[in-house]
Amino acid sequence: QVQLVESGGGMVQAGDSLRLSCTASTPTFDKYAMGWFRQAPGKEREVVVGISRNGVKKYYRDWVKGRFTVARDNAKSTVSLQMDSLRPEDTAVYYCAAYEISFDDYVHINYNYDYWGQGTQVTVSS
Repeated sequence: QVQLVESGGGMVQAGDSLRLSCTASTPTFDKYAMGWFRQAPGKEREVVVGISRNGVKKYYRDWVKGRFTVARDNAKSTVSLQMDSLRPEDTAVYYCAAYEISFDDYVHINYNYDYWGQGTQVTVSS
């Protein structure tokens, strides 16, 4: 079992920035493609961003392109999500997830990730 622990959530004003971090408890963090998901009340969980094992390939949903940036530090077993120009509609619980894969150049955007974090609440007020 791989534990994923998110941090950095909170309450901010519209237009503000927030940086989420996820730390993985595995010595082989570079063997996992990573992703960030979010779920708002009354809505289904949706993928926000994905990043390949080597950090080269990234996937962004259209509504976060230019505002959110995903990055990973394999030496520290962390993946981050820098969120700028936050909007009230970004309010949700954000989850990081890990997918074990044998390819460096692969981004996983499906829901069947192997491991999930507990989630961190992001609230954006007007």
